Formats: sequence, structure tokens, C-alpha cells
Amino acid sequence: MVKKNKKSAGGSSIVVNKKARHDYHIEDRYEAGLVLEGWEVKSLRAGRVQLVDSHVFLKNGEAWLLNAIITPLQTASTHIHPAQNRNRKMLLNRRELDKLIGAVERKGYTLICLSLYWSKGKVKAEIGLAKGKQAHDKRATEKDRDWKREKQRVLKKG
Repeated sequence: MVKKNKKSAGGSSIVVNKKARHDYHIEDRYEAGLVLEGWEVKSLRAGRVQLVDSHVFLKNGEAWLLNAIITPLQTASTHIHPAQNRNRKMLLNRRELDKLIGAVERKGYTLICLSLYWSKGKVKAEIGLAKGKQAHDKRATEKDRDWKREKQRVLKKG
């Protein structure tokens, strides 16, 4: 489930991955740049992106965004063949990369793309260092959310 918001962590939001917050406990957040092609930026401006099953993969000291679907526009140039599922390089500082590599390899964390947003005319990704939730954790979270909603209804009426 992907939802558009007007504001995110750093500026105007492109897309938010709500499923990530449902499936994972987010421990820490980082901001990363993305290496994109021209047609991808145009598609992002049109809002044609999905982050539902995307995650971040670390290889050779670099971070890569996998399974983020950016659907090409029909008006894309005829001399290029856009691939909507290609791996996209993420730009992080060396210190941040070293910290993330240590957490993923030693502690068993996962890197998830939480949202994409505009910052000073550039596309930024908010990635989260996460641990997977089990089924009972998801049920407890849903139960707490329902209780808060019901409590607000009671307080509003009475």
C-alpha cells in the first residue's frame, strides 16, 4: 500500500511505503540520494512509482535500491528502452555505509526504503534500518491502533 503525502521528512513527498511500517520495526532512518535517468525523474514527477516490495541491498561497499518500480511514461523517447525494475544506486556517506554494513551483516537487520521525496530539486530516499515483525507483533500493533481510534471516538462524544 503506497500513499502520497504532501510533506515528508525533507520536503514534498513523492511516495510513502506504508507497508514497511506494518511489516518491520524501524530502528534508525537515513537519507540517501538516488542515481536516476532522465525518464525516471519525469515519471517520479508524474507520481508513477511503487515501493511496496522494495528493499536496499549492500554490495561491494555500495547501496542499491532493488524492486522499486518506476513506470515509464508513454512520452518517453523512442531511442531508449526503459527498464522499470532496474537496480538503482543509492548515494550515502562512507561512515553511514560502514554503519549500515555492520548492522546488516552482524546484527541481522534489513534495509527498507520508506519514502521518496524532493529536496532542493533532487530526489532523496528515506531508508530505514529495520527488524521484521512476527505475526503476533502485527496483531498487537493493530489492536493498539484500534483501541486508540475507539478511545478518540468515546472522548469526542462524551
